[in-house]
Amino acid sequence: MHIPLITSLTSSLLPLLNPIPQASSDSSSTLTFSPVLAHVHTYNHSTTPTLLLHNSSTSTSFYAHDYPLGTFGHDDESDLPALSLEPLTMRTTKTTIRRPRIRPPEIISWALSARARQRSHGGGVGIVLGSNSINTTADAGVWVAPDMTSSDGDWEDVEVIAPDMTDRQTIITLAKMTSNAYVTPDSGEWWPVGDWNATLPFGWDRDADGLRGHVFADPKNETVVISIKGTSAGVLGSGGPTAKNDKFNDNLLFSCCCARVDFSWTPVCDCYRGGWKCEQTCLEDALVAESVYATVGTNLYNNVTYMYPNATIWLVGHSLGGSVSSLIALSFGAPAVTFEAPGERLAAQRLHLPLPPGMPSNLTGITHVYHTADPIPMGACNGAYSGCYAAGFALESKCHTGQTILYDTVTVKGWAVDVRTHRIGEIINKVLVDPWPGADLQRKDEAQVSWWWGWGRKGPGKRKPGDDVPDDDDGWEKHGGVPKPESEDDCTDCFRWEFGDGWDREPDRPGKGSNVRKGMSLEL
Repeated sequence: MHIPLITSLTSSLLPLLNPIPQASSDSSSTLTFSPVLAHVHTYNHSTTPTLLLHNSSTSTSFYAHDYPLGTFGHDDESDLPALSLEPLTMRTTKTTIRRPRIRPPEIISWALSARARQRSHGGGVGIVLGSNSINTTADAGVWVAPDMTSSDGDWEDVEVIAPDMTDRQTIITLAKMTSNAYVTPDSGEWWPVGDWNATLPFGWDRDADGLRGHVFADPKNETVVISIKGTSAGVLGSGGPTAKNDKFNDNLLFSCCCARVDFSWTPVCDCYRGGWKCEQTCLEDALVAESVYATVGTNLYNNVTYMYPNATIWLVGHSLGGSVSSLIALSFGAPAVTFEAPGERLAAQRLHLPLPPGMPSNLTGITHVYHTADPIPMGACNGAYSGCYAAGFALESKCHTGQTILYDTVTVKGWAVDVRTHRIGEIINKVLVDPWPGADLQRKDEAQVSWWWGWGRKGPGKRKPGDDVPDDDDGWEKHGGVPKPESEDDCTDCFRWEFGDGWDREPDRPGKGSNVRKGMSLEL
């Protein structure tokens, strides 16, 4: 989706933002990042601001241009804070991502295509639910998703530049980016991680109550990182204007059935049908509503890709922001890294996003980083005695898309399971700070096989010839010690629930057990 007001500025923006991309080498390389120099645009009733994050049905979160301060003669720079000049660097590598040959216009395009296919087979009609309802009464022009039951068909495997997830300093850098998504540069909690001028990124105007974060870019504008803030509420953060929408999205995306935990809870959607039964079509329609961050985030992603058509776009985030980043990346085929994110595979299924076998986990470009003492990504922050229950959060899902780098802090560090370990600062300062014990033993078999074929590395820290950063033993001590990524393909969410359509609503009474199913059950 292209926003017309941004399109009108093409002639001014493209010379600044779209340099001719340079050919990359076969070896990994190092990038230095700075944030996009976005600022509040001065406007009055006779002018219309350009929107970086745009939602046509609600008030916008932030009026911004992605060009350096002062380009158009504004004099607001004196009110913005000066930032550190310390560079923010990370290693990159080439990776393969599977994408549809024809890219979807937006996240909900996958659900629209699935509903159109169902209708063509006589399996249902469009359901009216606001302006983003899954309505397939007119099939003309509907984007058609590839067959997700097969690896063949309208898919293409594309080689892209991605963060090197075997490098611990790269992971720390990305974690700092996600931490900064919660604060402004003049905050005492801002990590001094870049060589940039003053900035006020998206979603930070006084009345904003939706997506919030920062956009970073390397000096050549060849790689751009969108960092999305996670939950700011109660036990999960310091609260703020986004707290209400954060909580709504948490409960809708990561609960089994509309956050209907027991009879005392007020559900966030009307799909519960009594016992352990939930309407599948109702859930799918609820997830494409305009208030859901995953669909609103499409506008942010489309705007950034339109501003930087020659750049590789990465997405990062912590907690809710990580799951939203992953859903956006899965839809469009972009690299994403999340930290302590709740399991988002359940939401991806309900949005009909590409999953195995059509989308193998190792070809998504998505990596989740979390540890075992955090009950939120582990799907254990539920039950009447949990902190999440007490705060009104139904974080029930545990399965993730893509691949997972899991730090077993319970076994290795002796940590107790505690929701307070969910904070991004805990990850940066206590989990990632040192090489993880035994991490390289996980790669031992691979190393032995590689030596048999003659292309192994000489020791844990050696890299390919021509790398910009040498990896001697001291280098490994700084950059190595990262657990091996694994998929969660065998994981199961919400095993007690039945999902289908056609059930009659049953009375909601305390202690009522499950009843005989009348509708069509869908296996999740």
